[in-house]
Amino acid sequence: MLAIRLATMVDLEPLTDLMDRAINELQKGFLDAQQIAASRAIMGIDTQLIRDETYFVVLWNGALAGCGGWSFRRTLYGGDHSTDLRDRGRLDPSCDAAKIRAMYTHPDFTRRGVGRAILKVSEDAARAAGFKRAEMMATLAGVPLYERCGYQVIEKVQSTPAGGVDGISVPLLRMGKAL
Repeated sequence: MLAIRLATMVDLEPLTDLMDRAINELQKGFLDAQQIAASRAIMGIDTQLIRDETYFVVLWNGALAGCGGWSFRRTLYGGDHSTDLRDRGRLDPSCDAAKIRAMYTHPDFTRRGVGRAILKVSEDAARAAGFKRAEMMATLAGVPLYERCGYQVIEKVQSTPAGGVDGISVPLLRMGKAL
C-alpha cells in the first residue's frame, strides 16, 4: 500500500507535476489566486535535497502520492529557482534545528497518512544524524497536520518573493518541535 524511498534525479518531472497540482489545489481556501501564483516563486523542488539523499518519495500502490524531506543545510524553504532564499551552509546538530523541507501531497491522496509518513521518516533521519530539534516554514494548508504532529508556531512570516507577482505576499508560519 504505502511505500517510501529516497528520491532520485529521475523523479524530477513527476515531482514537479505533483508539486504544481498540490500548490494549485491544496492552497485554495487558504490563499487567494494572486497569493497562489506568488507562492510559486518560493515553493518547488530543491534538487540539493535529492543530492544530499534527504528527500523522499511516497508511493501509494505504486502511484506517486507525496514527497518531502529534511535537510542539514541552512536553507529553510524554497526551490531551486528561489536563489534569494538559498544558504547551503551546514547546520550544527548540537545547536541548530534540522529543516523539514518541501512537503507536498498529491491532491488525490490527502487524508491518507502521506504527510504524516513523510514527517516520520524525515524526523527519524534527522534524529539519527544527531539533531534534537526540527523546524519548517509551513504553508497555511499544512499547519493543521503539523500541529497534530507536535509542531508549534515560532513566528508568522509574510514572504514577498523576489521577482514575485506585483509584490503580493504569501503568509507562512515558521514552526518547530523537539525531536
